[in-house]
Amino acid sequence: MVTTHNLGFPRIGAKRELKFALEAYWKGQSSLEALKQIGKDLRQHNWALQSGLDLAPVGDFAFYDQVLDMSFTLGNLPPRVQDFHGDPLDNYFRVARGRSAESGEEHAQCCGGVAAGEMTKWFDTNYHYIVPEFTADTKFKLDATRLLEQLAEAKAQNVKAKPVIVGPVTYLAIGKAKDDSNRLALLPQLLQVYTELLEKLAAQGVEWVQIDEPILVTELDADWQHAFNLAYHQLKSSRVKLLVATYFGQLADNQYLAANLPVAGLHVDAINARHEVVSLIGLLPAHKVLSVGVINGRNIWKADLNATLEWLEPVAERLGDRLWLAPSCSLLHVPVDLDSEQKLDSEIKSWLAFATQKLEELSILAIALNQGRAAVKKQLANNQAAVEARRSSQRVNNPVVKAALEKLTPQLGQRQNAYAQRAAKQAALLKLPKYPTTTIGSFPQTADIRHARSEFKAGRLDEARYKIAMEAEIARSVKEQEILGLDVLVHGEAERNDMVEYFGEQLDGYTFSQFGWVQSYGSRCVKPPILFGDISRPKAMTVEWIKYAQSLTSKPMKGMLTGPVTILNWSFVRDDQPRYVSCYQLALAIRQEVLDLESAGISVIQIDEAALREGLPLRKTQWKEYLNWAVESFRITANGVADETQIHTHMCYSEFNDIIQSIADMDADVITIETSRSDMELLDAFNTFEYPNEIGPGVYDIHSPNIPNEAYMVKLMKLAAERVPAERLWVNPDCGLKTRQWAEVLPALTNMVAAAKTLRASV
Repeated sequence: MVTTHNLGFPRIGAKRELKFALEAYWKGQSSLEALKQIGKDLRQHNWALQSGLDLAPVGDFAFYDQVLDMSFTLGNLPPRVQDFHGDPLDNYFRVARGRSAESGEEHAQCCGGVAAGEMTKWFDTNYHYIVPEFTADTKFKLDATRLLEQLAEAKAQNVKAKPVIVGPVTYLAIGKAKDDSNRLALLPQLLQVYTELLEKLAAQGVEWVQIDEPILVTELDADWQHAFNLAYHQLKSSRVKLLVATYFGQLADNQYLAANLPVAGLHVDAINARHEVVSLIGLLPAHKVLSVGVINGRNIWKADLNATLEWLEPVAERLGDRLWLAPSCSLLHVPVDLDSEQKLDSEIKSWLAFATQKLEELSILAIALNQGRAAVKKQLANNQAAVEARRSSQRVNNPVVKAALEKLTPQLGQRQNAYAQRAAKQAALLKLPKYPTTTIGSFPQTADIRHARSEFKAGRLDEARYKIAMEAEIARSVKEQEILGLDVLVHGEAERNDMVEYFGEQLDGYTFSQFGWVQSYGSRCVKPPILFGDISRPKAMTVEWIKYAQSLTSKPMKGMLTGPVTILNWSFVRDDQPRYVSCYQLALAIRQEVLDLESAGISVIQIDEAALREGLPLRKTQWKEYLNWAVESFRITANGVADETQIHTHMCYSEFNDIIQSIADMDADVITIETSRSDMELLDAFNTFEYPNEIGPGVYDIHSPNIPNEAYMVKLMKLAAERVPAERLWVNPDCGLKTRQWAEVLPALTNMVAAAKTLRASV
């Protein structure tokens, strides 16, 4: 009999219950007990939804981040928070965001908080994790309280529990040494704590533990390969059975290593690496379980169940009881329940499956394998009808868009002249001072803004009154920026719900869910657009808003756009054509918007590519192909303008030192990046690479409520000036300010402008 299980379930809640509970607690509007109760309620609800599985995950729920949870389980707290007292959850939030609740904090006397942990993308997803920190003096000490409490809750609910933890090798690999120490030198000590943790789980009657090691789908040198063998040969004496889980990619040259680890089972991602399943069966010892991820945990399209069974049935025949079925990865990356969607286009809805429906698909596959296809004949027929309807739908395929793609030429991606010539013309036009100041685009999305948007979408506010409300907010943003003394202004994006959703709503080929929320980090959720067909732009999307903002000031006003690669990577993308085809379609659509902004007199245009790096394949050998079409898509979007038009781009938390040449190849006049949490370490690439254009290294960490002072920002910029010539540096926040409050933003930007003036006085 085939065993079914799940690697993880969305924790934010179908209606974002956790988000609102977290934010209420942080604002001092609710109690810690109330927050913990909501967490408990969500866990119970999630387990109920997974009751049809043979094994359900326990420990996949986190109040902020599962990697941060693991750091606390291992007692790996940054020194700056080790002396704090009170509830451990408050200390947890201090690491995550620099502070916990706004009231009653003992650290409020210490300048308003501590430095938040560095945040970066979880492999190639849009989920952000808090980076573990290590030094040569790091000591680990087990605190299994969180996991044991959740396990006790699951037992009380009669959940067939499978605890989930981040594996020791992946934990070290995704962390960062804060000194010159070797992370792998910590492995022996770390394994002692893992051994202790597994023993505590065994004492609670746990049979299986899922231990996530996604680093296995990346290239590993001999030292890291040895680390795997060392780790699991030490852990094999545990009384629990270990299921090592890999996902997001192919094992490739790590197949033999993974198959022969001394553990009871191996989970592999058969969405990305189906071709490896047969070879892995040959490599696996005869006793070992193979868990096959057959349902896509990263996208929202219905699985083709009949096609899946075609290749899966021979696998089941060979493995028998040793075959487990699961989604490819945790369902954290998809929305909770399609049944919540009452306004979604019915035809497109019939093509979709959210987390709850994906578990139903898993059940159908298991029944078909255990009892024969006849046992689920109706379900398979319904699935086949939906899959074929999508495949043949005229709404998916647009001949005009396909014809435009055939006319793409390299010339579309070329600026008229090189940067040096453009820079001189832009300087003459813009007349900016040294260390020019700007922001990344958005200003706080106040309750009034959200209320007006909600009323407009509900039809209770007509378009004329909505426009008046948004123009009033734009005028406020412009006025505040002029008072602050910023050099290049933005309109504040009051009219935008999300940097991707806003554009998707205005592009043909997209549709939108009502409750399709996915966690990005902490309480931050996004509702990715659903890219179902060929893409085109029916009309201008931003021009009128930007023109209005420019009419309010004599200073340069940035036109704000989201780039094609980011729109692609932050959408639920078509799986019926190569990703690069959809990206080129997006590039042509956004290019039209760029040219319309320029025609409207906008001389500075920012095209955000926040997600450029997260689309990178996890294996470096596959990077070149992706970077070629990703960079070319940006260039097609940006490079139809005159030399005098200054093109900016922005990138969110991304380690880009190893793709710096590709960043340079984008040929943006100005690039702004997030560097404050890493103390400018992300600029290390410029020690050996002479970046040719201008750069704004962020000096204000907008993901924390802490307000940086002038001296701190001056210090960061001086570190940047050691790597990039001062005449090519900009001063700006790390990212957009929509999630912050005006009470935080105004003093922080006041300090930022003062820092720029101090820097100018020193050159």
